Amino acid sequence: MANWQDERDDFEIEGGHKLSGSITTNASKNGATHLFAAALVNRGKTTLHNIPRIEEINRFIEVFKSIGIKVVWTGKHTLTIKPPKIFSTSRINTKATGKIRSALLLIGPLSLHLKSFKLPHIGGCKMGERTISAHRYALEDLGLNIVTKEDHYEISTKRKIKGEVVMYEASDTGTTNAILRAAVLEQKTVIDFAQQNYMVLEVCYFLKKLGIEIEGIGTKTLIIKGNPNVNEDIEYYNSEDPVEAMLFITAAILTRSKLVVKRAPIDFLKVELLKLEKMGLKYEASKTYFSKNGYTKLVDLTLKPSKLHALHDKIHAQPYPGINTDNLPFFVPIATQAEGITLIHDWMWEDRAIFFTELNKLGANVRLADQHRVFIEGPTKLKGAQIICPPALRPAVMLFVAMLRADGTSVLRNVYAIKRGYEDIVGRLNKVGAKIKILNQ
Repeated sequence: MANWQDERDDFEIEGGHKLSGSITTNASKNGATHLFAAALVNRGKTTLHNIPRIEEINRFIEVFKSIGIKVVWTGKHTLTIKPPKIFSTSRINTKATGKIRSALLLIGPLSLHLKSFKLPHIGGCKMGERTISAHRYALEDLGLNIVTKEDHYEISTKRKIKGEVVMYEASDTGTTNAILRAAVLEQKTVIDFAQQNYMVLEVCYFLKKLGIEIEGIGTKTLIIKGNPNVNEDIEYYNSEDPVEAMLFITAAILTRSKLVVKRAPIDFLKVELLKLEKMGLKYEASKTYFSKNGYTKLVDLTLKPSKLHALHDKIHAQPYPGINTDNLPFFVPIATQAEGITLIHDWMWEDRAIFFTELNKLGANVRLADQHRVFIEGPTKLKGAQIICPPALRPAVMLFVAMLRADGTSVLRNVYAIKRGYEDIVGRLNKVGAKIKILNQ
């Protein structure tokens, strides 16, 4: 387990170097955390392959162990999860739950094992107000009562359970929580306005392998026939991360390099690539092949040096199949190298757009219109600077990848946010030509 002191690490980036060769997309952070929660639907032993060695997973393991769940690494990226016969959240690791928002996903599956329990308030990225309304309303319709206290949630079961749930908003984690609750109910449940993003599909594929009957996977309406008595020893492969693939695509664009990004999950990058193609990006995609989960389509992308221009219309995220909200920040440094003015509208998050202006410290021209919108004028010459890492994963990585372009040396301080979601990102980028050092304070 990584030492939490690592959050004081700094990255020193010598910018301006071309990248070359190929880099492989790792399995996804969000897929892994959703699968962790889904494993609790199973009373037997779950073996998960392709689990990234990142801080988010370390925190999840600490939470699991604190409530009696046995987690054992059996390979570099393989672990087993075995629930205890008797659950208790009385000694749950509050420090670890305070670092990850994905701990919310435990509400649905824990309701199988406990009639009432407490869950500490969750953490994660700090980007303004984030409610749990999508989780709360769906889970209440499915028979749970959730009371918010000063430092925790109190969850208990109640009698009335609906057969149909409409998701309150477009929430990936909210949809997964509803799916996991429905999976442990001895009834048929309809979930409407369900999200179809990659991590939600991952959970559905996993549950099907467990024997849970699910109709409508990949559509907005799921029909789930639950089973509270699943007890199987199974293995499952987590699939690749479209957000990590987007990081490598961005790195190639900013450094004007020819780079092959292997194992990119194409169905979750098509809109991003279309926008970039319309901006002038030149690339080639291989024939599709499948991830080890048997479902996710992959391609190898060959990025080529390209001269970019700004789009006439705004760039904004949408629920799948639109631009992934986690990928939207990458368009900001890309826009700094595109001819013209780009409007990026980050409507989904309160205040995240403010972090985009940190690129100005590297010489960018990013103008904040309001807490959701920025105008970026390009192309601008980026230069090295020292910046403290934002307390949010995607804006932090946005700055990191921009520093690969900046002339001179940059230092990104306190990079725990990046380590939450990316495994050995320094070593892997250095292998394709980047010049990055890890500095310990």
